[in-house]
Amino acid sequence: MKKKTFALAIGVILSAVGMLVMLAQAQVRRSSTSQSSSRSEYRISGPYTYRNLTLFLIHGQDKITGKKFLTLQEALVQRKVIVYETKEVNELAIRNVSSEEVFVQAGEIVKGGEQDRMLGVDLIVPPHSKKIPIAAFCVESGRWTKRGGEQAGVFSSSVDAAVSRDLKIAAKLANSQGEVWKDVAVAQDKLSANIGSRVNSVESESSLQLAVENRKVQETADNYVKELSHVVYSKANVIGYAFAINGNINSADVYASSALFRKLWPKLLKASAIEAIAELRKDQKFEPATSGQVQTFFSDAEAARPKEKEVSSRVNLVTREDADNVFFETRDRAQKDAWVHRNYIKKN
Repeated sequence: MKKKTFALAIGVILSAVGMLVMLAQAQVRRSSTSQSSSRSEYRISGPYTYRNLTLFLIHGQDKITGKKFLTLQEALVQRKVIVYETKEVNELAIRNVSSEEVFVQAGEIVKGGEQDRMLGVDLIVPPHSKKIPIAAFCVESGRWTKRGGEQAGVFSSSVDAAVSRDLKIAAKLANSQGEVWKDVAVAQDKLSANIGSRVNSVESESSLQLAVENRKVQETADNYVKELSHVVYSKANVIGYAFAINGNINSADVYASSALFRKLWPKLLKASAIEAIAELRKDQKFEPATSGQVQTFFSDAEAARPKEKEVSSRVNLVTREDADNVFFETRDRAQKDAWVHRNYIKKN
């Protein structure tokens, strides 16, 4: 009798374990199916090329209707959000003092405080919020004090964003301050070589932001922007873009709202242009990238197994990584976990 009871108990346990395994596998399949189906959501147009920078526009339907976000820069200019210095290198705080929602994108640089920072995660800041912590990385290693007429306790602006995919990977994937500092120095050196003079500012040699503000860098980037910015405004249903440098696919950003993408477009294009300047190989010819390569890039990046992380009470981050690509998907719990931003990066 005891043997029968024991065998029955073992059978029940094995059945329960089997059921749990099946449920887990089904969840993975549902997640994979959800991501795989996203490939058919996009239509790709282009290429649009200036010098060594090639753009592809991503067309699709808005996934978030009736939702309007302020960008970080808009909110700072309008004084609807405050980004606070915390004296912690890798964490700042942000507070929304308005009745509007604010979208913050990983890689955006905030200028001021006691050292310029690059934000490490996407964040949605709800209306009339309390202070919310946000991951950050120093992009100015030589300063830990007030600079000029800026305020030490808060950050004044966010005009620029990360100007290399290595910087994005160092912050968003490796989560390494040391790698960020290394990649800032590499970007400054490459820009200096291709501009023909040092881009490091005498005011703060280590500042990536001040290097990006260098007059020659700005003038050269403006040439790219003037040639390419209009391609978005003359097309319908544009929700994102992908870009290639020297014929090699680099990165892509896609949004659930065409309005949000258009607001961010000037900052995104400028960052891509500055990266193209840094990577310019003078007099070297290259085969242009194709829309088919972009589609393959998306498919490959979305195929890896997902890992999910809670960024805030509002935002979840799904990461997929393989040997060649990394894919980040920001999801909004207030929108039934709908995705808001997808960032694709080619690792090499």
